[in-house]
Amino acid sequence: MTSPTGTNTRLTHAGRDDAYTRGPGMTAGIVNPPVWHASTIVFDDLAALEEARKHPDAGLFYGRRGTPTQWALEEALTALEPGAAGTKLYPSGVAAIAAALLTVLRSGDHVLMVDTAYEPSRAFADRFLKPLGITTTFYPPTADVTAYLQPMTRAILIESPGSLSFEVQDVPAIVAVAKAHNIATVMDNTWATPLLFSPIAHGVDFSVQALTKYTGGHSDLMMGSVTTTPGWWGKLKTKSYLLGYCVGPDDAYLALRGLRTLGLRLERQGASALTIARWLDGHPAVARVLHPALPGDPGNALLMRDFSGASGLFAFVLKRGARAHTAALIDHLDHFGIGFSWGGYESLILPVELDGIRTATTTDSGGQIVRLSIGLEDPDDLIADLARGLERYEAQFGEAP
Repeated sequence: MTSPTGTNTRLTHAGRDDAYTRGPGMTAGIVNPPVWHASTIVFDDLAALEEARKHPDAGLFYGRRGTPTQWALEEALTALEPGAAGTKLYPSGVAAIAAALLTVLRSGDHVLMVDTAYEPSRAFADRFLKPLGITTTFYPPTADVTAYLQPMTRAILIESPGSLSFEVQDVPAIVAVAKAHNIATVMDNTWATPLLFSPIAHGVDFSVQALTKYTGGHSDLMMGSVTTTPGWWGKLKTKSYLLGYCVGPDDAYLALRGLRTLGLRLERQGASALTIARWLDGHPAVARVLHPALPGDPGNALLMRDFSGASGLFAFVLKRGARAHTAALIDHLDHFGIGFSWGGYESLILPVELDGIRTATTTDSGGQIVRLSIGLEDPDDLIADLARGLERYEAQFGEAP
């Protein structure tokens, strides 16, 4: 069979090896790899057990090392990253970030972490790595990282676009600096997924995703993944096993099912988000829209250069009012849920604050930030819903902005 190259073709066929969809000697197979529940694996005889001990990752050995359900998902995710050697699964996105960093870092080391990283990533650095003797410097997302290097810098964490404020980083430039100094790079690529940006193809060492978001796509599972290069693959496997990381087969099945439609959902959600962002960009109550696919956004040039598109998550800044005023906008929306996370089929809205989670960049956004995760609803319905909400919001002030 010719190796598939189209994105949606890969999404359809990756991880569906005959070994997972057909039993021994079967001349017919099933479409989806089944859910294999297992803790104990039993062997036919002692010789088979001893042989398995020599190569515990070569097949069934113990439930924590996985079954065909988890392996199918890992293989599918690896297939989306040209040049990758393998993928490991974790019970959450932050667990995946932790595993990648702990694979690289030791006591006495130093890590550079982008100031606009996911808040739990910052908490992991401050509250977990620091007591281990691993120091962290937070750097501005658009800075030249060379100025922040220290003799013991061993890893650079990238997240592009930035969490909550959506700054785009120059990933190839950061990778070039890292490689020149023998420093590992870790990228949280949840916003784009490998469909819109492939970290491994751009020279990044560890590509991290919260599969909870777009890959799962249905707001019903928690999972993360790390895909890495041949040079780091063995170390990642060993560290993950020693830390006891594993995921349940039912969740792996849900993630694998979500992966099949990721391309179509991401395309629809990205297009709807851009339509809504353009509408908000012209609204009198909105000071600015934080969406790097808009031509006026500071990160637009880098996004157009390095990414193949944009996803459905962005934010906007209100011209006036405080967080308490946002209740008039948010509380009575018909099509937006109020909640954390994003990337599901349903739209979400959330007021956000940068105070306390930024140390190297300004926290003055000029107004209250509201984040939107655009789902699969018709964009006209979402726009009408937001229009009514913004009208309620402005009514609080008794005059036009």
